[in-house]
Amino acid sequence: MLTMKKITQKISAFIFLILVFSSCEKYLDINENPNAASEPPIAGLLAHGTNASAISTFKVSNITSYYAQYLASPSIASDLDTYNSIDPSTEWTYIYDVLSDMHAMRNLAQSKNLGAYVGVADILTAYNLQMSLNLWGDLPYSEAFQGSTNFTPKLDDQQALYDSCLQLLSNGITILSDPAVQGQLAASSDFIHGGDNDAWVKTAWLLKARLLNEITKKSDYDPAAVLAALGNSYTSNDDDAQVTLFDGPGPWVQVAIDNANLNLDGWLSSYFVGTTNDSLYGYYDPRLPAITDTTRYGDYRGTQNGAGRVGSGTKQEETYLSEDKWYSTPGSPLQMATYVEAKFMESEAQFRAGHKPEAYTAYLDGIEANMRKLNLPDTAITRYTTLPAVAVGSANITLALIMKEKYIGCFLMPVTWDDMRRMDYAYKQFSLPANAQLQTFIRRIDYPSVEISTNGKNIPTVELTDHLWWDQQ
Repeated sequence: MLTMKKITQKISAFIFLILVFSSCEKYLDINENPNAASEPPIAGLLAHGTNASAISTFKVSNITSYYAQYLASPSIASDLDTYNSIDPSTEWTYIYDVLSDMHAMRNLAQSKNLGAYVGVADILTAYNLQMSLNLWGDLPYSEAFQGSTNFTPKLDDQQALYDSCLQLLSNGITILSDPAVQGQLAASSDFIHGGDNDAWVKTAWLLKARLLNEITKKSDYDPAAVLAALGNSYTSNDDDAQVTLFDGPGPWVQVAIDNANLNLDGWLSSYFVGTTNDSLYGYYDPRLPAITDTTRYGDYRGTQNGAGRVGSGTKQEETYLSEDKWYSTPGSPLQMATYVEAKFMESEAQFRAGHKPEAYTAYLDGIEANMRKLNLPDTAITRYTTLPAVAVGSANITLALIMKEKYIGCFLMPVTWDDMRRMDYAYKQFSLPANAQLQTFIRRIDYPSVEISTNGKNIPTVELTDHLWWDQQ
C-alpha cells in the first residue's frame, strides 16, 4: 500500500510532467535527443531515466518471462516459446537510449556540481547494463556514447562489464551517502524513489547483492558478501524500486487491456499455473487469484509453451493477465528490485553458507512479504505458510524449495531467467517447450539486427545455447 508521502510524490510528479513536457506529444518520448544543441534540463533526464528504466525492465521481461515459463504464447510454435531466434532490436535500442541518457545526465551533473544526479546515473547505468549483460554478454560500453566520433564501438568483455557494474554501484552508494548532496534530486522527477537519496542507496546495495549472488557457479562466490550487501538494503516492501506512473497505461496493464480486446498476449504458462495451483506441488497458492481470473469453466488453466491455445481465444478457456489483478490493473507497480527478492537472496545465501535456520526464516519472511504486497488477507497467509509442505522446518529446507518460492515471488521479473540458468533449469518438472528449436534449454539471445547492420565487424557469432561467463563452472 502506498504511503501518503508516496501518493503526494506521485501526484506532484504527474503535475510536473504536464508542465515540463506540455510542448511534447509524448512527455517521455525516448526519441528526444539529450545530446542535441540545446542543453536538456537535468530534471527531465532524471524523469526519463527513472521511468524508462522501468519500461526497459518490461521490455526485457517480455522476453524472459517466456523462457522462465511465466507466460506462454496463444499462438502455436511462437519464436519466444520455442527458443527460435528473435530480433531484439527494439529492446537493445531502448536500453541503449536509457544508457545514453544516463551518460548525458552524469556529464551534465558533474558540470553543475550536482553529485546526487551523478549517483543516480551510476546506479541506473549499472541496473540497465546488468540486464543487457544477462541477455547478450559482451556489449559496447567503453567506446559507446561518443556520438558521431565512433559508430563502431568495440564490445567490452562481459566479465569486465560485470566488474564495471559493481564499481558503478559503489560509486553511487558513496556519492548518495554524502550529506552534502541531500536534497539535490528533484523529487517530482524521480519516478522510482521520489528524490530520496537514502532509498537510492538501499537500492544500490540490493543491486550489488544481486550481482554478487549471480556468480554462484564461480569459485569466488561469497555468500557472506551477498549477506553483507543485503544488510544495507531493503527492510520492507516500502523500500521497493518500482514505477507506477506512465505515459498511458502501464505496460502489463496494456497487455491485459489487449487481452480484453482479443489482441492476445500475456497468457499464463501451464507451468506457472501448475506451480501455483496444485498439479505440481499438490497444494493451492492463494496468490494465483491475485494474478489472474478463472476460466469460463471456473478453474485455472495455463497454456503450454510452444503448443498454443486450445480454444478460439474469444472465450476465456485459459488464464491470462486480466485488468483487475495486482500486476495488471491501472496503477499497479512495475517492479525493478524488491524486498521479496532480497529475502529470497538472503535465504539462498544463508543456505549456501550452511546456515539452515537463518535460511528458513528468510524463506518464510519472503513468502509473507510477497503475500502482503499482493494484499492477501492474514487468514490466507497463515493458511499457506503453515502448510506442512511449506512450513518444512529449518532442518528440511532445501535450495529447490527456496527457488520455487522465489519463482512465484518474483513473477514477471527478469531476474528469474538469471536464476533458472544459475540453477541449470533444475525446477520441479520444468521441461523444454513443445516444438522447441533447441535440444536443450536456451542460455542467451541473439544480437539485434540494428547493431549487426552498423557494427557487424565487432559482433561475435553466438549460439543460443552458449553459456554466459557467470553461467559456467
